[in-house]
Amino acid sequence: MTTTLNPSNQQKTILGLATLLRMALSGQPLAPLSAELIARAENDPGDAEAMLDLSTILQINQQSDLAMRVQADALQLQQIYHLPARQHVTLKLLVIMAAGPLMANTPIECLLENSDIAVDLLYIFPPELPLPDELPEHDLVFIAIAESDANQLLLEELRKVKWTRPIVNKPELIASLSRDNTYLQLEEIPNLLVPQTNRIGREALEQSLDVSDEQSIASLLESGVGSIIIRPVDSHAGRDLSKLDSAEDMIDYLRRTPDLDFYVSYFVDFRSEEGNYKKYRIVLIDGTPYLCHMAISDHWMIHYLNAGMGESSQKREEEAAMMELFDKDFAARHADALKAIHERIGLDYLGIDCSETYDGELLIFEIDSNMVVHDMDSVELYPYKQPQMHKIFAAFQQMLHNKAASSSVE
Repeated sequence: MTTTLNPSNQQKTILGLATLLRMALSGQPLAPLSAELIARAENDPGDAEAMLDLSTILQINQQSDLAMRVQADALQLQQIYHLPARQHVTLKLLVIMAAGPLMANTPIECLLENSDIAVDLLYIFPPELPLPDELPEHDLVFIAIAESDANQLLLEELRKVKWTRPIVNKPELIASLSRDNTYLQLEEIPNLLVPQTNRIGREALEQSLDVSDEQSIASLLESGVGSIIIRPVDSHAGRDLSKLDSAEDMIDYLRRTPDLDFYVSYFVDFRSEEGNYKKYRIVLIDGTPYLCHMAISDHWMIHYLNAGMGESSQKREEEAAMMELFDKDFAARHADALKAIHERIGLDYLGIDCSETYDGELLIFEIDSNMVVHDMDSVELYPYKQPQMHKIFAAFQQMLHNKAASSSVE
């Protein structure tokens, strides 16, 4: 089916991820808006904007299967969706998106909210949704498509495109961000620890296990010692992430996890001197590091949402102090390692989830281009976050302006 372009000069717009996510995180009920969007789509079957916003709400509400069906209906109608600038337009940005769940793309809308940058989101997924011959007017291209098995072919197709405007985050560089390949790219950088990570299929895992041999699980990695960390390929936010200590643990894990391919790495105990675990989310914008958050937990499997930051004023005070001192402390201490990451990965914008080992090395958990960065936490609980996040947004937007002003088109 041939899709229809809806050029931005028609000024038909969507609410978009940032607006809808802000509503949800503030506790505003989305049900009335969902009903309104459904009514719009029923009254006008060609209202693709209503369908796409509804799909986003369904994803926020974790109704993934229905969300993907609604999104598919929207994208069959049109591929391009406009997000207007909230101020006088100084830049027209074309964002290349993959059809699929929210984690399939950089959540760039959260970085551009209330900016002077007008955005056209172009969804593609060949062969059903190819890159159109005719593109909306733009000053700059941003590749928002994240690395995943599903997106590898798409990223390869984009690598062949002859762009007429400068491009941010080249697709071939994004494609190299699989966990096992990231480990290979960042080997042997001083004061940087990236645990060896192997991609192993279910059948190979099952065949390698010997419950009579206590060391068999460690033999999956060259390190050959200690516990291992396992997760399905393309899983995020801790889905089916586990620490395994024995072959029996692995057998139990495979019994309850249906996936066919997994990433396996060795476990690094990164407890701090205080006895807790800390995880930092950092973004590199043109190589400059910025701290997005610091989560503190008693458990090694740490995410900001499960770390109890909202329930602990002490944790929030520590995070606030880290944000204030980040440039002179953490960033300065790991400056060489962060510079090496930027040089080897090569992306204009990327996210890093990391910590520090007891010996002071920068410990990498994940490097990706699609990490969530926003300023939607409670201002009352986290008054220190707004200045920090707006500093990040300003740097990101300035980077886009700088790239657009350059004459480099590759």
